[in-house]
Amino acid sequence: MSESSVRRWRDELIGLLAARAPRLDRALKKVAKQGGELVLIDGTLIRTHRRTGKADRRNYSGKHRSHGLHLLALTDENGRLIWISAARPGRTHDNTAARHDHTLAHLRAADLGALADLGFRGLDNDILNPVIVTGYAASRTHKLTPGQKDANRVLAVGRAPVEHAFAHLKNWRILTKLRTDPASATQLLRALLVLTNLEVNR
Repeated sequence: MSESSVRRWRDELIGLLAARAPRLDRALKKVAKQGGELVLIDGTLIRTHRRTGKADRRNYSGKHRSHGLHLLALTDENGRLIWISAARPGRTHDNTAARHDHTLAHLRAADLGALADLGFRGLDNDILNPVIVTGYAASRTHKLTPGQKDANRVLAVGRAPVEHAFAHLKNWRILTKLRTDPASATQLLRALLVLTNLEVNR
């Protein structure tokens, strides 16, 4: 059996699995239909090998001090992965990715709220009817009050399941340090989302 045949079969299988990954609007509507009131949103970095050339500079994340691909993920309240975004260059900010995917508009359309970390501050500026809830940030001139610190702790506890979801996804050995072409990474990640949910819900 030729190596090219095996690769072709592998790519076809990944494509079939990735096709079963839900779209953002459908994933949110399903959560709402099942009686859910909120989702958890977060971004993460999938580390990759460094590539040569200037084009790879976009994949360097100063926050993580590593080359990689950025992705957003949504989970339900129990930490079950329901959607992941396309893979983007590692330097992409959480807010930028969320705006690109029109996440806020989809949440409003599904009448759902979302818990997020400080990386999503400024995404939802609706003071009267906020959809995305983030914590309070301290600054040099403004220290957090005891009440704000308590609110941050409660939010951190509520967001914990999304970190467990990322841990389940990153258990796949292939994501230890991704070697695939970044252009193919989105399809691979969505295939792994389907497999992760099958494994977790088994």
